[in-house]
Amino acid sequence: MFIGELARRSGISTRSLRYYEQQGLLRPQRRASGYREFTEADVAVVRRIRILLAAGLNTDLIREVLPCMAEEGAILAPTCEEMAQDLKDERERMRHSIEQLQSAHTMLSSIIHAGEAITAGVSRSG
Repeated sequence: MFIGELARRSGISTRSLRYYEQQGLLRPQRRASGYREFTEADVAVVRRIRILLAAGLNTDLIREVLPCMAEEGAILAPTCEEMAQDLKDERERMRHSIEQLQSAHTMLSSIIHAGEAITAGVSRSG
């Protein structure tokens, strides 16, 4: 199938599919005319890519773990032990980022609250 058909069947734009190819996530065959030719398996690969992107993985990590992913119903499961560790490491990195964002959120809320208290006092006295 050509890229337009893959886009239709996967619900992903042709632009995104070209990006996935550029990132090494999809490897279509090329006809002599230069047209990309995708297989039925590529529909499943695109679905896996979308799940991994939604899980917060970047394309570099997806390129590494994608060959070791199997579908378990609507969920993906790593089939290579070393990939499972990479995913655990990424989860830990995300946890740390979430903690930093929560701390920044709390600090910003305090600043906003302090500013509101000051401006409320100014407007009462003015």
